Amino acid sequence: MMAASFSRKSLSVLRTANKYGFPTPKETRCESRLLREIEKRMQLFSTVRGYFSQKRPDREAFASCGQARKTPTFHQVETPEYGEIIVESQLDKPDQPSPFKGLRSDFPCVSRNAMSGPEPEYDNITKGYKLFVDNKPFYLKYNEGVLPELNVAYETWGTLNEDRSNAVIIHAGLSASSHAKSHVDNPKPGWWEKFVGPGRAVDTSKYFVICTNNLGGCYGTSGPSTINPLTNKPFATTFPILSVDDMVNAQFRLLDHLGIEKLYASVGSSLGGMLSLMTAALHPDRVERVVSISSCGQSHPSSIALRYLQRKCIMCDPNWNRGHYYGGTFPKIGMKLAREIATMTYRSGPEWDERFGRKRISEEDPSLCPTFLIESYLEHQGESFSTKFDPNSLLYISKAMDMFDVAEGFPSLEAGLARIKCPIMVIGVQTDILFPIWQQRELSATLQKAGNNAVTYYELNSIYGHDTFLLDLNGVGAGVKGFLETHQIESGNLSKSTQLDQDRKHF
Repeated sequence: MMAASFSRKSLSVLRTANKYGFPTPKETRCESRLLREIEKRMQLFSTVRGYFSQKRPDREAFASCGQARKTPTFHQVETPEYGEIIVESQLDKPDQPSPFKGLRSDFPCVSRNAMSGPEPEYDNITKGYKLFVDNKPFYLKYNEGVLPELNVAYETWGTLNEDRSNAVIIHAGLSASSHAKSHVDNPKPGWWEKFVGPGRAVDTSKYFVICTNNLGGCYGTSGPSTINPLTNKPFATTFPILSVDDMVNAQFRLLDHLGIEKLYASVGSSLGGMLSLMTAALHPDRVERVVSISSCGQSHPSSIALRYLQRKCIMCDPNWNRGHYYGGTFPKIGMKLAREIATMTYRSGPEWDERFGRKRISEEDPSLCPTFLIESYLEHQGESFSTKFDPNSLLYISKAMDMFDVAEGFPSLEAGLARIKCPIMVIGVQTDILFPIWQQRELSATLQKAGNNAVTYYELNSIYGHDTFLLDLNGVGAGVKGFLETHQIESGNLSKSTQLDQDRKHF
């Protein structure tokens, strides 16, 4: 009787409900109200009908009664339309305002992450480099890894003198190419443009400057995106696990090729600082002096944890495909998230307070998408980087940074650092989050305890955090220039009796 007043569409729902054993409207009052609402709100009717077509629904979703009616929970295939929720007590009072009004958003920030931006360009972002190819097998530190051949991309500035004694190597950071400075073959500004050149921190009128793309990278040197000559396919994640030691040894293969027996100096920041230390630790007779900026003697748990989260973002992207995404869909969202996490550690809180504060992007009502300028900044950094670097390279190189420990194979960090015999400058930044200042203090003090009396420690109070080595020309540039150009008597050894030396031992 009651069912006769319903439309054909409502009757169709009733028949479907009866088919699966649900009570009819005349058996309970609650279902009658539900069906009246279905007739008024065809959108809910469509959702119910779609649900019936997917699988047998739960009886309790319709049979529960006595409390305010709850909308059945369906598996979400697309974003549902959330509007005003009508409870049972309001079905007979449609003019009264709803006690609940939810968020209405299509989440543009999510769709923007997935759809915007150019195609990956990490394979052609740099040009004008030279390529050293060594056809001999290259043996790696871990897992008995072997590469069938070694490619090293490098660029040079200045002139190598007659006795080949003025070579300075600049070690790149995690994501940097060999393009530290512009030149005729590539006039684009390099990542250390203001620090390298005639009269600058690394003076090309005095030194023959070399910069390589690190092993595992994607700018010409052998890495996961490189074609394996044995399979004619990219290595992808068949590429062997890397260490900082391997990166240094690859560079020395290049130095042998160039006929450079001994470096005048080894200079590096961040990962480059690790490389610079290992250059003198692995080849102490081939380095005259070392500069290590914003680095450490061994990776610590805080930085390991941050890099782990970056790798997890990439590896959880379904397009990562266990690293075999070459020729397929690029894992852009994972790469973008990884860079956003990294950006949090590259700058400092004081700088962000000054630049962004609590400023908002707009005066619009807040949503779950970015509201504050700092969020927009992180999104921009992630977006701009996400297609410029190979995600697999980030995985491999960041893992090598995690494994870095000068003490590995030795009874202590002091014993490992004792291999470094040459003068060394250690520079730290007080606002650095990724490599906190106590790590450079520890490095400086341990080097001295290990017997190196030619340690120069330089601490900066720059607002730029870890990125200070890229931005602070006065602090970093002046320190590096002074250290490289000062003729240090007796190989630069300092007197252990000086009060300054005694004070530094307390770091």
